[in-house]
Amino acid sequence: MKLETGQLAPDFTLQADSGKMVALSSLRGKKVVLYFYPKDDTPGCTQEACDFRDHLDAYNKGNTVILGVSRDTVESHIRFRQKYSIPFPLLSDEIGRVCEAYGVWQSKTMMGKKFMGIVRSTFLIDEAGVIRQIWTQVKVDGHIQDVLSKIKSA
Repeated sequence: MKLETGQLAPDFTLQADSGKMVALSSLRGKKVVLYFYPKDDTPGCTQEACDFRDHLDAYNKGNTVILGVSRDTVESHIRFRQKYSIPFPLLSDEIGRVCEAYGVWQSKTMMGKKFMGIVRSTFLIDEAGVIRQIWTQVKVDGHIQDVLSKIKSA
C-alpha cells in the first residue's frame, strides 16, 4: 500500500537509542518529522542528521518533533548519536515493519547491482496524526529547509 497525504500515518512503537520505546500515537498534539535514512554514520545520512540538528531550534518553535528511523541496531544509533551530538531520537526498525508500512523499503540499484534498502524519505505528520507531506528519494542538500518551510506554512 502506498501512503498518501491526507491519510492517517501508520502507528508504530520502536525502541530509541535512549532505550525507551517511542510510539507515534504518543506524540499527538505535536507535528512530527519522521525521516527514514539508509545507514548510520554514512556521508549522506550524517549530513542529514546534522542538518536537522543544526536547525533544531526552528523545528522546536514550530512545535515539531524530529524522529530518525533506520534498520540499524540501537547500539549503532547510540554510537552515531554520540559521535555527532544528535539531539533527537533515532529509532531502530531492525525487522523492517515500519519501513515496510511507510513504503520506504524498496529495491534499489547501485553500480548495476540490485538490492533491497531504505529509500531516503521524510513524512510530515500533523498534530492529529495525519500525513501532510511526503518527500521520497530525498536529496540531502536543502532538504531540511524544504521541510521547515512546509511546517511554517502549515
